[in-house]
Amino acid sequence: MKKVVFILALAAITLQSCNSGQAKDKSSETSEASAPVQMVSEEKGTAGGSVLLTKEVFLNKVWDYQNSPQEWVYKGDKPALIDFYADWCGPCKIASPILEEISKEYAGDIYVYKIDTEKERELASVFGVSSIPAFLYIPQNGKPVMMSGIARSKEDTKKMFKDNISKYLLTSN
Repeated sequence: MKKVVFILALAAITLQSCNSGQAKDKSSETSEASAPVQMVSEEKGTAGGSVLLTKEVFLNKVWDYQNSPQEWVYKGDKPALIDFYADWCGPCKIASPILEEISKEYAGDIYVYKIDTEKERELASVFGVSSIPAFLYIPQNGKPVMMSGIARSKEDTKKMFKDNISKYLLTSN
């Protein structure tokens, strides 16, 4: 009985941590969470780094769903990984540095993008994102695949990304 209560309490705390951040002041969260993403992508001489996508950039670099809503037409010249996240999401904060490592390790081979679901609600709804973190793996040719959640450890999460990225690198050549 104690184990059941402990597991339920742990689950409640985990869920609460992802939901409690929604009530925080958005201005302080935005500068805190988006700054590292922008710094990495703007640093000169740094290979890799994720790029924060707005709707306008997404339409130009990934898929113009407004002009071709029924047909997926990827505009990129190499595979991509898109991280749908929110600043208040605990699991998203765990995945973020892992994605930065992946983006640097595969620099030149893939694009790693991030979409803030709080700011870009339309983009999240286009892909039916209902829980975060969610990751969209985009091969050079073919349809994208959406996956949600992260693995239990940093190593497991990194392996999940590498396995999926490697699969798309192999199919894109």
